[in-house]
Amino acid sequence: MAIKEAEKIWFDGEFVNWHEAKIHVLSHVVHYGSSVFEGIRCYDTKKGPACFRLKDHMDRLLSSAKIYRIPVPYNKEQLIEAALETIRVNELRECYVRPIVFRGYGSMGVDPTECPVHTVIAAWEWGKYLGPEALEQGIDTCTSSWNRAAPNTFPTLAKAGGNYLNSQLVKMEAKANGYAEGIALDSFGYVSEGSGENIFMVKNGAIFTPPSSAAILPGVTRHSVIVLARDLGFKVRQQPIPREALYIADEVFFTGTAAEITPIRSIDKIVVGDGKRGPITQRLQEEFFALLSAEKEDRYGWLTFVY
Repeated sequence: MAIKEAEKIWFDGEFVNWHEAKIHVLSHVVHYGSSVFEGIRCYDTKKGPACFRLKDHMDRLLSSAKIYRIPVPYNKEQLIEAALETIRVNELRECYVRPIVFRGYGSMGVDPTECPVHTVIAAWEWGKYLGPEALEQGIDTCTSSWNRAAPNTFPTLAKAGGNYLNSQLVKMEAKANGYAEGIALDSFGYVSEGSGENIFMVKNGAIFTPPSSAAILPGVTRHSVIVLARDLGFKVRQQPIPREALYIADEVFFTGTAAEITPIRSIDKIVVGDGKRGPITQRLQEEFFALLSAEKEDRYGWLTFVY
C-alpha cells in the first residue's frame, strides 16, 4: 500500500519536512537491519482522534531496544508526547504512526556500538491493511514453506527491522501463489503467526492462540483480543497448535495493529468453517471497534486522545 505523504516527520526531537527526513546510505541500519520499531493506529473516535494503546506500544519499543542493546535517548513519556505532537502538526485525525529507533552512520561492520542512535516518528493516513472487505468476507491464506526463527537465534519478542526479512519471505511467497497472506510455523512445526499478524482459532466455543514460545511477536492487539474475549465469557487458551488443527477449526482469524481482527476463510485451499466470518470473530470485532470508536466506555484505559 502506497504511503500517503504528510507534511512533517519528528526526527531526533525536531520536526523536518517529509522529504528531508533522510539518512546516509552507509548507515548501519541499511546494511545490518539494526532497528526497532512500532506500528500504532490513531482512530477518529466520537470524542476526537485517539491512539490505541500508545503507552503499551512505546513500552514494547523500549523493550525491543533493550533486547538489541540499543540505548534510546528518550523515555516513554517523551516518545508518547512526540507521537501525539506528530499527529497534531500534520493535522491528522485517523492515521498510522510509525516510531523507529535505528543505528545510523558511524562505522561499518557487524559491531553497531560506534554508530549513533536516531529516533524518528512518522504519521500518515492509512486504510485497512488487508482491504476493508477482508474484515467481513475474510481472506485466503496458505501455510508458508518458511518457518519462524528457532529459539536462541533471533529474539522474536523484539519488534526489530532485521527480524522482518523472514516476514518478507512469508508474504512474498503467499502473494506469488495467489494468497493474501501466509501462515508461518515455528521450528518445531507448530503454528506461529502470519507475516505481520498473530493468529487465533476457535473450536467448540473456545479460543486458542499460540504461546509466546512459538516464535511470535507478543502483539498488542493479540493481548487486547485475549482480554476482550475473556471479559465476554469465552475461554482463551495459549498453547501449541498443530498445523492441521487450523483446517478443522470452526473459525480462524488474524490480529494486529494493521490487520485489526481479520477472519481467515481458507487455508491451503481448505475452507475454514463456513468459509466466511464466524460468529465469535464477529462478536470480537464488534466489541473491539466499539471501544476504538469510543462508542463504548474505554474501561481499560486503552485510548490516548490527541487533543
